Amino acid sequence: MAKKVKNKKTLVEQILTKAGIDHIGIQINALKGELPPEYDRTHIFKTLALLGDKTGPIIGIVPITEHLAEKKLAKVSGNKKVSMIPQKDLEKTTGYIHGANNPVGIRQKHNYPIFIDKTALDLDKMIVSAGEVGHSIIIAPQDLASFVKADFADILEENK
Repeated sequence: MAKKVKNKKTLVEQILTKAGIDHIGIQINALKGELPPEYDRTHIFKTLALLGDKTGPIIGIVPITEHLAEKKLAKVSGNKKVSMIPQKDLEKTTGYIHGANNPVGIRQKHNYPIFIDKTALDLDKMIVSAGEVGHSIIIAPQDLASFVKADFADILEENK
């Protein structure tokens, strides 16, 4: 009989468990699309760190299948314009490397405004990074938004 491997929880999973927030930790490579059968790529959301001209750092969370509309995010966040934080500045701004940014960990360290695209409200569960590359969590969008004090907004590029 195969030995059950106990996966070590990421800090994000530990924080959610301690707070009593229902979630499931999974190991996936989001770019290769190795997903549990009940999910597809539209359930996976990327956490993007941007810089607002008025607010400073700001977080936008959108499906990995879509593109963030910087103008829309600027408008809902009270900025005139926002731009992606250069990769070389990412870790010192959010505490995470590219591919590991996540709203739970960022909220623990910083009070940056967080916006989740409103398409997440159509889903029972969404998948976001768990703070380490290759580790993710499955969580209800409303639970995530409440925990990290995020707002839902239309922040996607229009498909042309």
